[in-house]
Amino acid sequence: MHLIERDAGDLDTLKRRTRAERDAEQRDRLRAVVLAIEGLETADIQQMLGRSRGFVQRWVYAYRDHGLDAVARTPHPGRPPRLRAARLDELRARLDAGPTPADGVCTLRGKDVQRIIRDEMGVEISLQSVYNTLHRMGYSCLAPRPRHEKQDPAAQKKFKEESAPLL
Repeated sequence: MHLIERDAGDLDTLKRRTRAERDAEQRDRLRAVVLAIEGLETADIQQMLGRSRGFVQRWVYAYRDHGLDAVARTPHPGRPPRLRAARLDELRARLDAGPTPADGVCTLRGKDVQRIIRDEMGVEISLQSVYNTLHRMGYSCLAPRPRHEKQDPAAQKKFKEESAPLL
């Protein structure tokens, strides 16, 4: 595969980008183009990179036809979140307020947050999405053990002082 640089200095630019690249797949794309410009055959390039013939040809031809921009990584934004920013603020306020008597629990768990999002906000999301959303919002799944409403710190202290030595 004999490829000629499209513009003067492309080889140096590609080598510099290859050294700086952290993503292995993107680095292999750049290396395939560099090796093709240096005059190696497709079979040699694919053996050096451990990639398929189609991978090598796809990226070399992309460079040949469209230049450096065709080899650059393009963003893949993915699906937009189901809970928009305004809803996240509403959820944050609801979670910071704590559980209500209607929730019937003393501490909100992931399933409870999922139910709140479904019932109060009308959005159906998976439990894993709930955990991911809570993590992005800065919440942790760790919580102190809830204290019983009839707990008496004075009685506990008295028990420790009087009964603990006998144990």
